[in-house]
Amino acid sequence: MNAKLESGVTTRPVTRQTFDEVLVPTYAPAAMVPVRASGLDVWDQEGKHYLDFTSGIAVSSLGHCNPVLVDAMTRQINTLWHLGNGYTNEPVLRLGAALTEATFADRAFFCNSGAEANEAALKLARKYAHDKFGPHKSRIVSCYSSFHGRTLFTVSVGGQSKYTEGFEPLPPEINHINYNDIESARAAITDDVAAVIVEPIQGEGGVIPGDVEFLKTLRELCDKTGALLVFDEVQSGVGRTGALYDYMNVGVTPDILTSAKALGNGYPIGAMLTTNEVGKHFTVGTHGTTYGGNPLATTVALNVIEQINQPAFLARVREASAKVFANLEKLVADYPQLFAKPRGKGLLIGLPMADGYKGKSKDYTKVAEKLGLMLLIAGPDVVRLAPALIVSDEQIAEADRLMRQAADAFLAG
Repeated sequence: MNAKLESGVTTRPVTRQTFDEVLVPTYAPAAMVPVRASGLDVWDQEGKHYLDFTSGIAVSSLGHCNPVLVDAMTRQINTLWHLGNGYTNEPVLRLGAALTEATFADRAFFCNSGAEANEAALKLARKYAHDKFGPHKSRIVSCYSSFHGRTLFTVSVGGQSKYTEGFEPLPPEINHINYNDIESARAAITDDVAAVIVEPIQGEGGVIPGDVEFLKTLRELCDKTGALLVFDEVQSGVGRTGALYDYMNVGVTPDILTSAKALGNGYPIGAMLTTNEVGKHFTVGTHGTTYGGNPLATTVALNVIEQINQPAFLARVREASAKVFANLEKLVADYPQLFAKPRGKGLLIGLPMADGYKGKSKDYTKVAEKLGLMLLIAGPDVVRLAPALIVSDEQIAEADRLMRQAADAFLAG
C-alpha cells in the first residue's frame, strides 16, 4: 500500500491551509471552510453560521440540499449512474422533452458546464455557416466585458484581456463590440459573421442588463446577414430573472441558447438548446462528451425544471426581487458615499461601489462574510447578490441588516 494513503484519505483532518499545499492556486478561497448547508444556511468548520446570498454563483437556486433533489438523486443513484454516449437513457430523454416543450428549441445537447455548452454552441454555429454558406463565413462577434467560459475558445470570445493574457496565440476570427452599443453592432455584424453571442444580462461584467433595443438589433442584424444569434443564459437562466429564461422577458428569440449553473442546482450539467434547422448540422460524430446527458445529472436537472418552471414560483422570484431592490435603494440612500444605484433583474443584482470606493467590492464582501453574510462580486467595482430563488422575506430582511452592519464596519476601517 502507498504509505501516503495509510492514514485514511477520507477521514484525515484538512483546513484552509491544505488548499495552499495541495491544490493548483487558480483560486483564492475564503479563510473559512463550509462543511454543511441547508437552504440558504451554511455552517463552517468552526460551527459558525452564514446566510448565503451567493447560491454558489447563481447555481443552487433551489437551496442547498434541496429535499426534492436529494430524493430524486438518491433514487437514481440506486438505479443507473452512467452509460456513455453509445446509449441513451430515460432521464435525458425526459429532460430533453421538458426543455424543448418549455422553450423555443426543438433540440437539446447536454454536457457538463456552461463553458462546454458555449463551446458546443460556437462550434455548431461555425458548422452551420460552413455547411450553408461556405468557409468564408466564420467570424464570431461577442461583447467586451462578457464571460462565456474558461476554455481557450470561450475565454477568447469573452472579451476580457485579464483572462487571456499569457495564453496566446488565441483562436482567430473573433471580434468584440461594446455592450448595449447599437452602432458598434451595426459596424461589426457583416456577411462574414457566423455567430453573434451575447448575455441578455452581463453577469461577470458587472450585472448589466441588455437594452431591449440592442438585443432586438442583434436579432435583426443576424437575420439580415445569415448569422446565428446565441444567447448565453448560463447565469441568467432557469428562473434567475423571474422567467424560465431571460429571452422570454426581452422578447428576443435566439437561434441557440446555452444553460448551466442553476440547471443542476450544484450537480454539473450544461445544455445547448437550438432549432431543428440549426441542430441538424451536428451529425453523428461531429461533437460529443463522455459524461454529457448522464442519468444522474439529467435526473437532477429535470426535477429542477419541474420545480422552477411554475407560474407561482416565478412570480415569487419577481416578488422577492422587488423586496431586495427596495432594500438596496434605501441602503444606497443611507450610504451614498459607499454605494451607487443597484441594477440587474430578478435575483441577479449588482450593487456598484460609489466613486470613492471603486475597486473595493471584495473588501466590502470580506467584511460582510465576517459578520455572517456571503456575497459575491462582479468585478472590482460591483457587489453581486444572487441568493437562492427560494429566499424568504425574513432572509431578505436579515441580509439587509447584515449589509448595513457591514457598511458601518467597512467605513469605520
